[in-house]
Amino acid sequence: MITIDRRSFLRQGLMASLVAGLGGWTKSTLPSFNVPANEEDFWADLRAMFSLSSEIINLNNGAVSPQPYPVQEAYMRNYRYSNKGPSYYMWRKLDEQREPLRKRFADFCGVSPEEIAFNRNTTEGLNTIILGLDLKPGDVVVLSSFDYPNMMNAWKQRVARDSIRLEWVDLRLPEEDSELLAEKFISRISPRTRVVHLTHMMNWTGQVLPVSRIAKAAKEKGCEVIVDASHSFAHLDFKISDLHCDYLAASGHKWLCAPFGTGFMYIRKELIGKIWPLLSAPDPRSDNIRKFEHLGTRSFAAEMAMGAALDFHLTIGNERKMRRLRALKNYWMQNISSLPGIKLLTSFKDEMSGGIGAFEVIGKRAEDVAAYATIQHSLYHSNPQWAEIVPHHSTYIYFFQ
Repeated sequence: MITIDRRSFLRQGLMASLVAGLGGWTKSTLPSFNVPANEEDFWADLRAMFSLSSEIINLNNGAVSPQPYPVQEAYMRNYRYSNKGPSYYMWRKLDEQREPLRKRFADFCGVSPEEIAFNRNTTEGLNTIILGLDLKPGDVVVLSSFDYPNMMNAWKQRVARDSIRLEWVDLRLPEEDSELLAEKFISRISPRTRVVHLTHMMNWTGQVLPVSRIAKAAKEKGCEVIVDASHSFAHLDFKISDLHCDYLAASGHKWLCAPFGTGFMYIRKELIGKIWPLLSAPDPRSDNIRKFEHLGTRSFAAEMAMGAALDFHLTIGNERKMRRLRALKNYWMQNISSLPGIKLLTSFKDEMSGGIGAFEVIGKRAEDVAAYATIQHSLYHSNPQWAEIVPHHSTYIYFFQ
């Protein structure tokens, strides 16, 4: 079994993730899909719902997924509607759709509508929670160095501001044993631990954490649990209520294929009053989840089109979509596994991975392999933002479909 730690992961060759973008319809334009005898025909029909480029093969759908035509149309319809008179049609009429949308998302997640707040992305949601918690000097937070950089930076800010302590879990990926993986987190919980931060599916390699197992143990030890569901929401088949967490955030523009700059967060009802809003609210200690939605002017057109994306997702079916994503990942990994110089860094086990996979080309710089793939085969997959986050390392991160 090949194992890596984060430092070698970032220093060594090409990392890649195969992801498949799916999408959403509005009810008014929802196609009637009958399951064909050939399952591939079904997915071909879905593929036709996307405005694919003829110039590149877009393999960067994990960071930001494209939206299918019905979601694009819902967004543009809302946008044109808003422009009839923004202060009335956007601020008032479109805003009236938020509560029905909140209920739909809550039902899908298996939680109360009074526990769901809409925002613009996972980073905003998790920063609201991380920076809004009342923590004291010496309080400990358990997390992993494979968590998303924006979240690690938020916790480091709490260290600088409030003198809390961070307890880092040492991972060697891929992890193949769910119980051993859970124990790595549980064993780091001490009497001073107040929070356990878990990334449900890690963007680096697609590793899936046994969140429910870890969260149950953490709660028994008196800790609160935060879940980063950026890559697991609308990808893995689960309900928030299955995870036993206290807080969670996800983006709509990833696996749900909702408009860019959409997302939501979940806070367990009895904890809402404890969290300070990231942006000012009339009553920051209120237990009303809506106190987190004082974002100023944002795209109501995009936010309300999230319903179209949810329609599309439900039409496919979460479990069916998850099976497809895993099958695609397993397909390409199996086909490259015997190639010379290739190391696979993602598990084949269903419970340990979804549709994201990663591999390394031994002895090759990631950017060199990426440049070759782009120039020679029109495969677009580089994500140069990571060069700013890890400027001293030779590796970029790449997502593939």
